[in-house]
Amino acid sequence: MIETEEQARAWLAQLPECDAEALERLELLCALLAEENQRQNLVSAASLDQVWLRHIVDSAQLLPHVPRETSSPWLDLGTGAGFPGLVIAALRPECEVLMVESRKRRIEWLDRARIAMGLERAQVIGQRLEMVETRQVSVISARAFAPLEKLLALSARFSTSDTVWLLPKGRSAQQELDDLRKWRHMFHVEQSLTDPQAGIIVGTLAGRKDKAK
Repeated sequence: MIETEEQARAWLAQLPECDAEALERLELLCALLAEENQRQNLVSAASLDQVWLRHIVDSAQLLPHVPRETSSPWLDLGTGAGFPGLVIAALRPECEVLMVESRKRRIEWLDRARIAMGLERAQVIGQRLEMVETRQVSVISARAFAPLEKLLALSARFSTSDTVWLLPKGRSAQQELDDLRKWRHMFHVEQSLTDPQAGIIVGTLAGRKDKAK
């Protein structure tokens, strides 16, 4: 379990994606986040004291579940302050990262951060998810976006049988998965590296049980 900022930075340093340029982008993201948080409440002020643990590594821990060659396009739902979307894009700049966010001030922040970090393949989709044009993606992530059943109902249209789902769910992960009845899936819960009480739902989705295979 990663418990300190020092441990978070050490874990990040061993990621294959975390070269000097990626680390520079992440350092810039932390600085921009702290500055913007004085203007709007992107994250809790207390979490900024552990920004590498609570936000950077908490997002980056999703990467080992996705082979580099199959990670694009990556659809991040309800990106908010940019987690995990901006972190994924910083570590895999060659990856097309699509960040869906409907709140105007968050959209503006994501665009400013994306441009400042030089993330040319990252894109902010400033719409409610229901209005986003359907396309097939390789990865779908969502950090505290919606309960699992509702999340799948809203976003299954972007998924193929090969799409990898990465859904940080906190302490409700196993319960939400146990309660999932209407979908055929290959989901399981992985232990979060940054919170002993949190889980990440990982796997693939086959479709609704009430539809033909």
